[in-house]
Amino acid sequence: MSVQVSRAVPLKEQSGDARPPVNRSGFDLCTGIYSSVFQLTDHLKVPTDPDLGIASFVLSQFPHPHVAESKLALIDSATNQHLTYAQLHRSIRSLAGGLYHLGVRKGDVVFLLSPNSLLYPTICLAVFSIGAILSTANPINTSSEIAKQVLDSGAKLVISAPEELHKFERIQVPTMVTSRQSKEGNSLSIEELIECGDTHEVPEIKIKQSDTAAVLYSSGTTGTSKGVILTHSNLITTARLVRWYAEETSSVNDVFLGFIPFFHIYGLVFFGYGLSCCGITTVLMRRFDFQEMLKAIQVHKVNNIAAVPPVVLGLVKNCKSNDSLSSVRRIGSGAAPLSKELSEAFRAQFPWVELRQGYGLTESCGAATVFVSDEMAKAHPGSCGSLLPTFSAKVVDMETGLALPPYKEGELWLKGPTIMKGYLGNEEATAATLDKDGWLKTGDLGYFDEDGLLYIVDRVKELIKHNGYQNWRHCF
Repeated sequence: MSVQVSRAVPLKEQSGDARPPVNRSGFDLCTGIYSSVFQLTDHLKVPTDPDLGIASFVLSQFPHPHVAESKLALIDSATNQHLTYAQLHRSIRSLAGGLYHLGVRKGDVVFLLSPNSLLYPTICLAVFSIGAILSTANPINTSSEIAKQVLDSGAKLVISAPEELHKFERIQVPTMVTSRQSKEGNSLSIEELIECGDTHEVPEIKIKQSDTAAVLYSSGTTGTSKGVILTHSNLITTARLVRWYAEETSSVNDVFLGFIPFFHIYGLVFFGYGLSCCGITTVLMRRFDFQEMLKAIQVHKVNNIAAVPPVVLGLVKNCKSNDSLSSVRRIGSGAAPLSKELSEAFRAQFPWVELRQGYGLTESCGAATVFVSDEMAKAHPGSCGSLLPTFSAKVVDMETGLALPPYKEGELWLKGPTIMKGYLGNEEATAATLDKDGWLKTGDLGYFDEDGLLYIVDRVKELIKHNGYQNWRHCF
């Protein structure tokens, strides 16, 4: 579809005493494009080296070796087991050696089915480091759903939590478990590979930023689950954006709580690799439990929580004592819209906690808009925030194809270096979602205001839920 520009509504501008007019929305009246008003600072520019993989990049961002030996990367909230950054680095290298020794090669798809665990980031980064392709799945999926995804992704190896192993009984793909089983179990485990993997040399593997790194499944704009192809470049850019956001919001020294499922793009970007680029400590939960969450917050003095609206609602209803969140200073909400009423109720009850939401999709490799300022989030409770650095957007009239100015509703289109490569083996769906210029048609109806803040108001088509998650449709 060719997009023209509607000039139906003039853009409001403000000017200072001795400065040219400032377009607060980032909207270009000539092109109809909204551009981010934020830029990555020089030390956070996305690497341009084409021969760079996400694992090498993430490991290069780890704390200095003398700090990494004592700096905690991950803590299991249930067992208090932990990994320092140095231990995480060694585990990734060892597992990469073990997987390569088993015959996993560049371009092979490794299918991962597991709840959150200390091993999850290690598995992800080890797979990436040898040029293999990661495909994650929801542990609540049925055996038939799992089989379909394994077949569609072309998986060459399955890594499963022991309790999920039965779902692969009829699947003719080599399978191993994450952790040791009882003596009766005969499956090789990731834990064992890590222990012996450092004895296996891995030859230099040439990985390009344009290579596929992951295939994550999303319902997209229809009910049919499709494999979203994400490249190393997509993941490297999101890692930079996580670091940028952490610095902009003074979160680099925070302790984060991770109960968002790591198989989901929300969890993968933050806890699979993003926060590791910031040297941040994450307290992880295998599965969400409200009381266990409160316990983890208090025991580990959690400052920052990646959450979803039902958790925010639970805090309002069940935490009348302010002691429950005394250490928390910020909660980010995603995966579904956060209502104005709930936002205001939360802020009234916990006035010291910043509450912010954003917007993104699996197809955009995570967040596209966020709130950087808590003052802006308070003043605009119905918004999903401003475009992140590197992103551009259009709001397109569905009938005329016109690109619309602020306050005009239309379909949201996104463009930037994190946008997916396409849908695996589905050229028709790819062509319907990505135009020839690389614009991602989100299927969401919304508008930007004069400050460049995004509001999502509806779906172009009926919103399809997939196993309880909205695939980063609406506010993230």
